[in-house]
Order: sequence, then structure tokens, then C-alpha cells
Amino acid sequence: MDLRNIAIIAHVDHGKTTLVDELLKQSGVYREGQAVTERAMDSNDLERERGITILAKATSVEWKGTRINIVDTPGHADFGGEVERILSMVDGVCLLVDAAEGPMPQTKFVTSKALALGLKPIVVLNKVDKPAAEPDRALDEVFDLFANLGASDEQLDFPVLYASGINGWADDELDGPRKDMTALFEMVVRHVEPPKQIAAANEPFRMLATTLGADPFIGRILTGRVEAGTLKVGTTLKALSRTGERVEQFRVTKILAFRGLGQQPIDEAVAGDIVSLAGMTKATVADTLCDPSVETPIDAQPIDPPTISVTFGINDSPLAGRDGSKVQSRVIRERLMKEAESNVAIKIEDTPGGEAFVVSGRGELQMGVLIENMRREGFELSISRPRVIFRDEGGQRMEPIEEAIIDVDDEYSGAVIEKLTGPRKGDLVEMKPAGAGKTRIVAHVPSRGLIGYQGEFMTDTRGTGVLNRIFHSWAPYKGPIQGRRQGVLISMENGVSVAYALWNLEDRGKMFIGAQEQIYEGMIIGEHSRDNDLEVNPLKGKKLTNVRASGTDDAVRLTPPVIMSLEQSIAYIDDDELVEVTPKSIRLRKRYLDPHERKRKAKTEG
Repeated sequence: MDLRNIAIIAHVDHGKTTLVDELLKQSGVYREGQAVTERAMDSNDLERERGITILAKATSVEWKGTRINIVDTPGHADFGGEVERILSMVDGVCLLVDAAEGPMPQTKFVTSKALALGLKPIVVLNKVDKPAAEPDRALDEVFDLFANLGASDEQLDFPVLYASGINGWADDELDGPRKDMTALFEMVVRHVEPPKQIAAANEPFRMLATTLGADPFIGRILTGRVEAGTLKVGTTLKALSRTGERVEQFRVTKILAFRGLGQQPIDEAVAGDIVSLAGMTKATVADTLCDPSVETPIDAQPIDPPTISVTFGINDSPLAGRDGSKVQSRVIRERLMKEAESNVAIKIEDTPGGEAFVVSGRGELQMGVLIENMRREGFELSISRPRVIFRDEGGQRMEPIEEAIIDVDDEYSGAVIEKLTGPRKGDLVEMKPAGAGKTRIVAHVPSRGLIGYQGEFMTDTRGTGVLNRIFHSWAPYKGPIQGRRQGVLISMENGVSVAYALWNLEDRGKMFIGAQEQIYEGMIIGEHSRDNDLEVNPLKGKKLTNVRASGTDDAVRLTPPVIMSLEQSIAYIDDDELVEVTPKSIRLRKRYLDPHERKRKAKTEG
């Protein structure tokens, strides 16, 4: 059977997963009357809730005698480690661009990786039926982007399709019949080269592992594209690391191929196909699985270095162990090590005491997703403020700089520029109109300056702004950046909060808790209206006397508390604070709960 391997790449929210849904429907993957889920590829709970793709996934469709293996990739830069590896196992990419937004930071990131590997993209201008769509402008911007990224003449001569993934059509012309996805299927078969049978079928078997999974019944599974040879179940293979050292020798217990939405066991894997193998115990991503006679590993893509680190510690608050079942440092360490195995963009280090672990990764979203997954599994954790990773180059301290691309209403552009270029030490690169009443701002800002900025940005733009950011380069250290301006309200008692006490504290600042909530000494219950921390008593009830006066016994009406998400909480805290995460709650607290200890530490560090 004829084979094609393609990846669908795009900026977040440009419609990759929805497009794959339509390709599955129109290729006859679903039988008649079968219940069809929307965004079928986003199978993980968190992906469905947030509406984003976190893990790359493969599927396969048949079109007029050709099997097309399709890989749906994440759009967020935080999960870029997935995208880089996936591109090494396909022969073509389908670059999806929103016809209204044009190329965005993530489009640039994934396209640069694809062009560097010599892949020839098919450009699909999606959502062309949106009222704000400007397909011609978007197409010019894509061409400029390719030219700026150093595309070859062959890559610049890319084919273009106009599509609406949600309405299920793609056409060669903007005013085509708009019926179905036939034009896209035909373009893939015509434009993407079949897998190069790198070696004849009688050469020794070789395959590069690109993603790692686990199955409760068959154990560890590695997925990749077969580079050479054929493989039958029961064959003995060895795994070589990227440097050529032997990792292990194992017997293949199962070969799975992607067929439609599921994976099916097959008897034989052939060169060019994307398959999953089971039977190994140690081999991991970027290892070469090969015949025992092979001595040299296949070149693997180097992974971009992590830019931020967060400390994961045990939960040692007075309320520890009430919600979660996994609270010991040993269990937390095992889970983090397991994560680092399958996610090559994450690195784990032990701290001297062994009670906490430094987890380094690509961004706050990636960390937030890992913590959210762990709390759902029953873990209790205390999380520190994210810290940027610096590096030393020729005796100079270098820090990561991110490119921020911001779309805001014209009236808010001044406030945004002032915040980015002033206290956050950013440089304004470009500012141009972006459609009716909108401005697009491009700035290069230190990663430190963007930690915790999202919430402030949403306030400044009344919730209408869109902020996209991506790693740009390393630059010399830009000096200190001011952190949070406001102090916090800290509980001085253990117990259950009282409505009357909170009502009396409302003129002191915004509350993070409501009435009848468990609190403890050292827990942060609100934001102070001034810049210093203040210890307060949220348990102080009303003194009851036998004197009654009109109007004093009215029911207390509290202002609703500010409820922060996990990512907002992590970005909000200061260096001397932690986020306590349990399966049922997220609390903010001081690192040292005892006020005397806090003062002692502040003195020694000051």
C-alpha cells in the first residue's frame, strides 16, 4: 500500500485538531451511526477542558488506496519538545494559518523547525469564512516568514489551500465549491513524498523512538518511524542511546500500527510506517531501536534547553494529608522521574535535604499542566515561585529573552507598552494596526518580566487582549526587575474563617478566601492595599452583649473573594511564599509559617 506521513503544525487555536476531526470523518474512519466526539484527538481530560493539545498524537486514514499517517501536534511553545521530535518522523507538514490572525509566534517556531529539517510545507489558510479573515494578507505574511527563516527556493514554492476546518471543506481556490476535504487529501498524496525506503527491506532493522507511552496491559511502548528493514513480533532488538552506548537488549512482544483512531496489533512492520513497539523496560525517547548487528545510532534532534525552574516540595502545612493520598517525598520523586522519562523537555534535580525537587522546563503552562495532572492523581505538593534559568557565556551572565506578540484594542496599547518597556525592561520592536480598532505590538522582554504578567495584562486590557510569547534568544542580564507591588494579608490564627471578621478586613484589601474556610497561621488570605505584609485575625467573631441598637444586627454582606487558578497562583507568589496544592484546594502561604521565624530569616537574608 502507498504510504504518506504528515504532521499538522500551527499556532495554538488555529484549528489543527478540528481539521483532523474532519479528515477522519470524511475518510470513512467512523462507521455509520457511530457516536463521534468533537476534537477526537484531544483524548486527555486536561486537553478537553482547556481546549488545547498537550501531547502529540498519531492517527491514520485511507484515501483511494493510500494510507496517510497524520500526527496532530501541540501549538504551545511550552510543549515544543514534542513538536521537534515528531517532525523527524514525517515526510511533509501541513502548516495551518488562521486567515484572520496570520502567522503567530508559534507558527514561526514550528515552521523554523520544519524548514531546518528540509520538509516542504503545504500551507492551509484556515477559517477563511470568518468575517475578519484577510487570506491575501495572511498569505503574504506566510511568504515573508518563510523568507526570513531562510527557506530554500523549493520550500518557498509552497502549494496553498483555503479551508474552513469547522465546516469541513478545503479548496484550491478561495471561491471554490466549498464541499469537502478532497482537495487536501489530493494535495497530500501529490505533494508529500512517500517515505524514502532508506534501505532495502533486507537491510537490518532500525527505528528512532520519538514518543513514549505506557499501557496497563503491555507495559512500556515506544513509537517512531521505521527507517530500514522489517520487523516481526518475537524478534530480539537492542536499544542504543544517542551517544551509541547500549541501553538494553529485549524481545519485541507486540507491534501496534495506527489505524483510524485506535491502534491495532500487526504481525510485521515495514520501512516507512509509523508503529509502536512493546517489550522494552529501559529504552526511551531519542534511543535507536535496532537489530543487534547495528552499531551506530540514528541522529536525534537536540532539544532546546529549559528556561524556567520550579521547586516541588512536600506539603508541610497544618492541613497536610487531609485531601491527598500521595504525600511522601519518595512518591513525589518517583512520579517526577517517570515524567522526565517521557517528557524530554523537563529536567529533575534533587535538593540537598531530599524533601524538595527542582523541576526545569519550558514555561509556566507546562509546569501548570504537570502540577494539575499530579493533583488529580492524589498528590499534595508545595510549589515555589518560578525562577528563570541564567547561563554564563564568556564570564557574562545571560538571561532568556522572549518575543511577546500582543493584539489589543487601540485604547489599551499605551498601558501595555508602558508596562512592558518600563518596569519589565522590554524593548519595543514593532507596532502596527491589526484590523478594525486593534493594534499589534511586538516586544522582546526578559522571561523574568513576563512571569506573573498575564493577570495584570488581562486587567489592563479589560480581558480583551491576546498575549503570545515564545523564546527568542539569550541576552546579557538586564538588571533587577520589580516583583509584585502589593503586600499580602496573613492569618495569625488556626481555625475556620468568620464572615464578620472578613467583613471588617475588607477595607484592608482584596480577599482570597470566603467565610467558613479552614485556615492556619501563616496562610495568605488576601492582598493588602499597601506594599507591606499585614498579619490579621480572620477568626474574630462579633462580641455579643445584651444591648441592641437598630441597624447593627443586619446580615453581613461579603464581597466575593478573588479565586485564582493554579497558574495564576504560581505566578502571583513572591520568593518567600509557596502555593499549597492538594486534590481539592489551592492555598497560598508563607514559606515560614511562624512570624518570629519569618522575621529571623528576613534579617539574615537582608
